[in-house]
Amino acid sequence: MDSRPEGTAVPQIDAHQGDVLFGLARRDVTPPVGIYGRWWARAVQAGATGVHRPLTATAVVLRSPAGLAGESDEEIIVALDMCLLFPDEQEALLAEVRRLTGVAGQLMCHHSHTHSSPPAKLDQSHLPGGELIKPYLDRLAAEVAAAVTEALGAVQPASIVFGQADSHMGGNRDLWDAGTRQWVCGFNPDGPFDPTVLVGRVTGAGGKLLATLVNYACHPTTLAWQNSLISPDYPGAMREVVEQATGAPCVFLQGASGDTGPRDGFVGDTAVADRNGRQLGYAALSALESIPAPATSFRYQGPSISGTTLGLWEHVPFSDEERAAATRWRRRRWTVPLAYRSDMPSLDQAHLDRERWKAEEVVALAAGDETKAADCRGKAEQANRLIDKLSLLPSGPDYPLPVLLLQTGDAFWLAVEAEHYNVLQRELRQRFPDTALVVMTLMDGGRVAYLPTADTYGKGLYQETIAVLAPGSLERLIDAVAAQLAAWGAGDR
Repeated sequence: MDSRPEGTAVPQIDAHQGDVLFGLARRDVTPPVGIYGRWWARAVQAGATGVHRPLTATAVVLRSPAGLAGESDEEIIVALDMCLLFPDEQEALLAEVRRLTGVAGQLMCHHSHTHSSPPAKLDQSHLPGGELIKPYLDRLAAEVAAAVTEALGAVQPASIVFGQADSHMGGNRDLWDAGTRQWVCGFNPDGPFDPTVLVGRVTGAGGKLLATLVNYACHPTTLAWQNSLISPDYPGAMREVVEQATGAPCVFLQGASGDTGPRDGFVGDTAVADRNGRQLGYAALSALESIPAPATSFRYQGPSISGTTLGLWEHVPFSDEERAAATRWRRRRWTVPLAYRSDMPSLDQAHLDRERWKAEEVVALAAGDETKAADCRGKAEQANRLIDKLSLLPSGPDYPLPVLLLQTGDAFWLAVEAEHYNVLQRELRQRFPDTALVVMTLMDGGRVAYLPTADTYGKGLYQETIAVLAPGSLERLIDAVAAQLAAWGAGDR
């Protein structure tokens, strides 16, 4: 006789999962040694002097399990080991890949954001090693196109089941320096941070492991101006750890990392980047080991007497209704209009600021003040990045921020342009706690730079000073995404 209180449901735990058609292929896209590679204003060496680990481009095809191949039921994500590509270069890359492959608007480029890749900006061709930029971008497009073509040809039925662990390799990086009374970009042990490592295990026929997906939010800035080697930073060693253990490709997906970075970072020692990567890799493997077989539930089976009365659980196959739910595929692309900030400098002012800082750098160098010269070079670079953004932003009071939300089974995938503060994923996961939510930022680059929280404005942090959208933009985006998740019943079982 069942002694549970009347109306009590049988306990059951369901891993978040979905059935898709899945394809994957990877290419080595390591730039040539010597290519202009200065992201950091304090860097002394302009060109890359060697390779720590290769950079890769991994094409991932996600398609509705219904088997159609139209634009509305397929997404192609190219996970690229680059900090980002600037708008002109990004659009040219996607256009060339579309030309070579014939794919349409469903193609996206997702940047890992490693700061040890070259900027690959064509207007830097006159700088030392700049002559290698154009040939590299041409090869990059060819390699990405080849990966996309191969991934499309490898599409097969698959299940993606999600699990998660925590990693404190990263942390908040908005730090108040009480000594100098200023906000700096450095590890803040007391700052908010989402340590979630969301792992997707992709299996095909017969339970064969096809790939592992690892979603984590942390700037790949272990390596900084002291390093002159091409490197994927910590994602490289992370992938190595997972791939050696599983024998299948591992894909890194960068989360909302605008205000997060490695606890141990801004160094030149590649061993530290590898150590950070192993930390994350072991966390991912821990999550991977917790993931059950696809199309199963972990369900309470009842008592069994063996000295004491045991409560037994079992992994049981899905019901027909549960199997049907795992095939759900929904997608929405839209734009969220976000206002430009009212105090944003004009393009003319940004040009004046850049020239002023360049002139002050010359004066500092003549005086033998290397520290001030580096500071001036950094300020000039900030002005230059602002010029890049202001030159290409659409006119009008608002910026139409592109958003993609995809549902596979009962899991959700969010892809957004730009660099978002970590609260994006913390808040969405708090509002929808029983949901697997993959958060991918820097999708197709970052025209508007950062989206900080409203209370970050006015602090003088780098992320806020180069942001072009008004305070409250991130909060409005969160509400817009949350409304769509709620409309789709995120968290419902």
